[in-house]
Formats: sequence, C-alpha cells, structure tokens
Amino acid sequence: MFNTVHRAQGWADTPLTASGAAVAEQLGRGLQPLPFVAAWSSDSGRARETAQLVMKNWKHPPVLKELKGLREVGFGLYEGDLNKNLINAAAHQAGYASDTALLEAFSAGKIRMDGMIDAIHEAEAAGTPSLAGIKSSGQAETYQQVAKRMMKSITTIAKQAQQQGGGNVLVVSHGMAITTLLQALGDTSLREQLKNASVTLLRYTDNGQFKIESINDMRYVERGL
Repeated sequence: MFNTVHRAQGWADTPLTASGAAVAEQLGRGLQPLPFVAAWSSDSGRARETAQLVMKNWKHPPVLKELKGLREVGFGLYEGDLNKNLINAAAHQAGYASDTALLEAFSAGKIRMDGMIDAIHEAEAAGTPSLAGIKSSGQAETYQQVAKRMMKSITTIAKQAQQQGGGNVLVVSHGMAITTLLQALGDTSLREQLKNASVTLLRYTDNGQFKIESINDMRYVERGL
C-alpha cells in the first residue's frame, strides 16, 4: 500500500494491494511444481501475507515460520515519510545533489547498497525536516547491522534444512534487505530495485558456503500467468 503512494516502509508495515496479492499468487502457481521442505518470512505483515498467498494453492504447503532478522531495512524517523524526502536526505549525506542523482549513481555502480543504507542512517541521525524538533530514536539501521542479521537468518534457515536432509526452502524477505544479503555474499552486480515477487536463488553447499544461482528472476511469476 505504501509503495503506491511513494512512502517509505522498512519496519513500518502496510497490507498488500490487490495487484500485489495477485502477483504473489502468480508466483505461487509458478513455484507449485517444486517440492518445498520449509517456508520462512520476515515478521512484517506484508511478507507474511505474501508467503501465505504464494502457498495458497499448494497441495502440501510447509508450515510458515517467521524471523525478525529477515525484515526490511529500518529507516527510523523516515518510516512512513515520502520516499523522495528519504532519498533526498541520503543523497545530500552521500554528496549527491538530489534523489535522482543518487539513484542514477546506484544504477551506474558508483554507489552500492552499503553506501545507500549508511547515508540514510547518517541523515536520519540528525532528525528529519518532516518532524522538526524530534530527535532520532537511533532505529535507522547501518549496512553492517542489516548484513549481520540477514546472514545470521539465512544461515539458520539453511542449516535447519540441511539437518532435515535438504531441499527447497521458500524465504520471503524485502528488496533492500535481500540486496544487502547479496552484497554481504560478495555480489555487487545488482544496480536496480528488485522486482516484486522476483526470485533470488541461493544454494547452500555441504561445506557451509552460499552460492548465488540467480538474482531478480521473474520466470516463476511468468510461469504462473
């Protein structure tokens, strides 16, 4: 819902729109032929709702479990504020003239997700123009905080599946958080926002390493049309 009105939602939460629900069900139909041994989502309502809709028509859906560590990046005082205000503040903090200049720099690979998140964190620490006189609560996250909790969460999920004999695991998280995880795993190729309901495929090897198999893959959504 917040996406449609261009407002920031990290830890803040809004329900899926009708089109958001439809694409989640589409993804579920595309994934249906694959067997899944487990399913996880962040504790945000929109992630939980997405996971439930993905599995809605599966014959044998696994029980959905939640992990707080899979949440989107926390934006502190910028939660619910206009995206433009958030990105403009981050742009100025990072030395760019505007939100457009910052996003262009990201597309060109001149700034990565770590730089984006840390710029938001530093800008939020000074308070926001929208909330004059209200000081930061310190809840806007740094890149390292997000990377640490995402790595911990995905490792916990992978080890649990491995102990149960392995298999496919559905994990529903959020765009910036997933991009942070990919950078923490050594991949900095992503220069665009992840598409809603896209699939990023990680393989957990017997020696405890993650291998990135695909990023931002919309084939499963297309198969569910």
